[in-house]
Amino acid sequence: MRTMSVKEIRNRINGQLIQGSDEFLVNDITYHQRKLGQGKLLFLREKSHINWDVISNSTPCVIVTDTVYDKLKAIEKCTVIKVQDIERSFWRFVSSYRNQFSIPVVAVTGTSGKTTTKDMIKHILSFDRNVTGTKTSANSRTHHLTYLLSIESNTDAAVFETAVGAPGDVLSASRYFKPTIGIITNIGVTHLDGCKTPEAYFQAKAEMVQALSQKGTLIINADDANTRKIKLDGFQGKVLTFGITHHANFKASKIQYGYNGMKFALTFRSKTYSVFVPGYGVHQISNVLAAFAAAYEMGISIEKSTKRILSFRNLPAHLECSKGLGGCIIVDDTWNSNPISLKAAFRVLNGIARGRKKIALIGEINALGELSLDIHKETGEMIAKNGVDVLITVGSMATEMAKQAVKTGLKGEVHSFPDIHGVYPLLEKMLDEKSILLIKCSASDHSIINVKKKVKRLRPK
Repeated sequence: MRTMSVKEIRNRINGQLIQGSDEFLVNDITYHQRKLGQGKLLFLREKSHINWDVISNSTPCVIVTDTVYDKLKAIEKCTVIKVQDIERSFWRFVSSYRNQFSIPVVAVTGTSGKTTTKDMIKHILSFDRNVTGTKTSANSRTHHLTYLLSIESNTDAAVFETAVGAPGDVLSASRYFKPTIGIITNIGVTHLDGCKTPEAYFQAKAEMVQALSQKGTLIINADDANTRKIKLDGFQGKVLTFGITHHANFKASKIQYGYNGMKFALTFRSKTYSVFVPGYGVHQISNVLAAFAAAYEMGISIEKSTKRILSFRNLPAHLECSKGLGGCIIVDDTWNSNPISLKAAFRVLNGIARGRKKIALIGEINALGELSLDIHKETGEMIAKNGVDVLITVGSMATEMAKQAVKTGLKGEVHSFPDIHGVYPLLEKMLDEKSILLIKCSASDHSIINVKKKVKRLRPK
């Protein structure tokens, strides 16, 4: 955050100084009482649960409030700013802080691929620009203010993830970030515990169109059936598309699996470029196409992006390959799990198996609400179409996935476990140098993660 005086902040939110000094310098701002500390400013929005001890122990600090409490006035070295409406003042500050900076701000949403796409954009830009943005995949609404304040006077660009846990999340994020470029990687099915229906989830992702100003740039996946349904009639900004199977501004062809990555030809404006992107899978090509499109909008040529992406490295557990028990190959995709990423993982498994025995250890898909059973069965059909020599599932819903896979033609062995007990002994018997094991679950599935740690070992030097 750019250091600001109390006087400057008061002027931005139309506040009245009740006690303390206008000259006091603020180095951070929060709306969580537990994050208050010396030199920080707190917007006191949680009126029903005020922890006076936390405030007392955080001085010198600044409190913005629309109710001046006697207990607050009694705290020494606590500067107090009185406003008429705490919520309105908070958003006034957010807007004024963001408006200080005339820089490109990218917002990335999608069911899968948004973390990798965001990291690719940051990587490409970082060669000659000061870039801030979302760290790993910590993209919840509670991080928005912190990320906004990471934009400082020397920041050249910002790249943020805008996740969807419920309708309105993308629009809420846009109030903080005011993106100039918006990306929708794809729209599948997840977070139905918050969105309730696939239609509501679709509309929540499509909020990206509203999140952009009419001068903004929208970058969307031409191959994704749901993304193609987004209505753009009222959008007057620029639209760029990326894809492999459908016509697109940034189009990939001649795709090959290479050593630790993917080779392909990129066609843009009638010119073709040879590209290698680290990381396996056709989905990785979609990610890099979206990243190249965003970088191009920010003045980075395709030639430069092609060179810079060579040094990109995925986050751990994103289809990460290593040696494992018995000399097998482990494909670790345990960062997150949804139907789109599961399909991508099985495609990678088939793409790199090269004659090895294909074994898949699969956990349940979370956050599917009332449609959980139906979606697990649909995922089972996908597994049957892609094929695997051995399917191992953990959990009752994953068992239904396995049953549906068998029902729709899966020919391999199937082992379904209600819980993790018995999985590792089975893998001990199966894994050798002629096998490849895909482990697919969410990071919160600790039982499978623990088995993963047991079967993985470092690649020999």
